[in-house]
Amino acid sequence: MSNQCRPTSLSLGGIPLPHLGIDLHRKYPYIPTRGAPLGPLRNSCSPSISHRKILTQNDGKIKMTHVLILGGYGKVAQHLTPLLLKRSWAVTSIIRDPAQTDAVKKLGEKISHAGKHDVLVRSLEEITSDEGAKAVIDEVGADYIVWSAGAGGKGDPSRTFKIDRDAAIHFIRAASHTPRVTRFLLVSYNSSRRSKPSWWSDEEWAAAEHINKEILPHYNEAKVAADEALYSASRETGGRMAGICLRPSWLTDEPAGGVELGKTKTSRGSSSRESVARVADALLAVEGVGNVWLDMLDGEEDVEEAVKRVVREKVNAAEGEEVYQGRA
Repeated sequence: MSNQCRPTSLSLGGIPLPHLGIDLHRKYPYIPTRGAPLGPLRNSCSPSISHRKILTQNDGKIKMTHVLILGGYGKVAQHLTPLLLKRSWAVTSIIRDPAQTDAVKKLGEKISHAGKHDVLVRSLEEITSDEGAKAVIDEVGADYIVWSAGAGGKGDPSRTFKIDRDAAIHFIRAASHTPRVTRFLLVSYNSSRRSKPSWWSDEEWAAAEHINKEILPHYNEAKVAADEALYSASRETGGRMAGICLRPSWLTDEPAGGVELGKTKTSRGSSSRESVARVADALLAVEGVGNVWLDMLDGEEDVEEAVKRVVREKVNAAEGEEVYQGRA
């Protein structure tokens, strides 16, 4: 064992964490011991999916990862927020209704060594420019951004376009021009694409097309535009900002379980919201994730193993799309 690691008596989600003995290290257990270099730890005690992200400011002071969640009152976001806080990360949840504040604030109340949690009331419908989105990002000081907001294809189509397409794209563009933002995770859906993927049968593609054209045409148009915008924006940063498009199917309130992640065998099926949150949490923490689309269904593979696999094997469900070839 490296002399920068100590035996553990704490655990986080069942994974042992080094207990370094002083208050700072109890709260942020992956901060190196004195004399160890700051930045990513690559010795044997550092897991592939990191339970720490240590950042340094220009003055040399240590700060922890700050995640901005857009759509903080949504069901996926309510599952995700406690997972991020358990990592001792700071989280700012954006909600639209002041009446939602207490419920969102309670998400981290019972977590020991939780990161700081703030709640801001902002209307995403009022974000009508990249500058407006950047003002929110700068106000929060976000390092990672999660888009889990949207009208979901409900109500007037203009609202779907205003939130799911326009506001999302404003935040994507603003993030791509904010050097401190290094990950943007967008929750989309698995049929959000223009072309039949080679790993789906004609029958599976017909089922997806039925959803896209007959059931949720406006939502599909909005989500495809946002998904493509994220892929293009991430590519334009030259790898500085990972654009992670997580694409579940029909969402359910079933308990979290195993998943099928990457290039799913079918376009049909369901995805537990709790499992979506766990996959999102792991994707934000894993080392080496890049610009990628990942389809997701409920399945048999362990979440963390699935995430490590798709990153290791560079699985990308954007293959076959014009945006993947750089033509969109």
